[in-house]
Amino acid sequence: MKKLTLLATAALSAGLLLSACSKQEETSAPAQAAAPAKIVVGLDDHFPPMGFRDDANTLVGFDIDMAREAAKRLEMEVEFKPIDWSAKEAELNSRRIDVLWNGLTITEERRANIGFTAPYLENHQIVIVAAASPIKSKADLAGKTVGVQEGSSAVDAVEKDPARKTLGALKKFGDNVTALMDLGTGRLDAVVLDEVVGRYYAAKKPDAYKVLEEHFGTEQYGVGVRKDDTELLGKLDKALADMKADGSAAKISTQWFGSNIVK
Repeated sequence: MKKLTLLATAALSAGLLLSACSKQEETSAPAQAAAPAKIVVGLDDHFPPMGFRDDANTLVGFDIDMAREAAKRLEMEVEFKPIDWSAKEAELNSRRIDVLWNGLTITEERRANIGFTAPYLENHQIVIVAAASPIKSKADLAGKTVGVQEGSSAVDAVEKDPARKTLGALKKFGDNVTALMDLGTGRLDAVVLDEVVGRYYAAKKPDAYKVLEEHFGTEQYGVGVRKDDTELLGKLDKALADMKADGSAAKISTQWFGSNIVK
């Protein structure tokens, strides 16, 4: 009788243990389910044609399409987060975003704080003036008021150029759109900005703007990640290389620029 009681007790204990384990597995199952991987892209949403809002307030642009295609290949969700572009490094390193993908110029100064993919686009810092302006070269900018976007590579390009010594005021704006508006109203004599942006606007208003032949240097665009995020950097490099190889990047480029300008 004692043996039977012991056996019954053991069986009951085993049953309770199995039941508890089963309940624990059921409870913990949702926590073990892997959340979808997501990459948060920081951008300036006033930077057409790289990233901007259309008439329906939807984020569109060349870099938007490139990022979406890369994320699809990496089987990751992608979220686009507009940021203060002048604080882009702080946004990245504080982990509020995962990458900077918005016409980001690769510079040695930025390499100190940002990890870059291989270049995917070549760009120039061009000079745009009013269509009726007598300015024809950088030399003609002597004593003139020039606009640039604060925190952009245009600032660095102008500051490093010998022509900077002869310029008048260098006025900084929150975005290129506002700078071009001031150019149109005569409050600026010229605007220095990314070629991809400048030619986009100049083409929309050919009677309002003209682009000078001289520019403030050639640069390359790359995707920026945190210095310690080497795994993501490697994945993005492979995705971009594959997109170039199979023609996907060329297709996106042609849609936005009319030709393949992917490097």
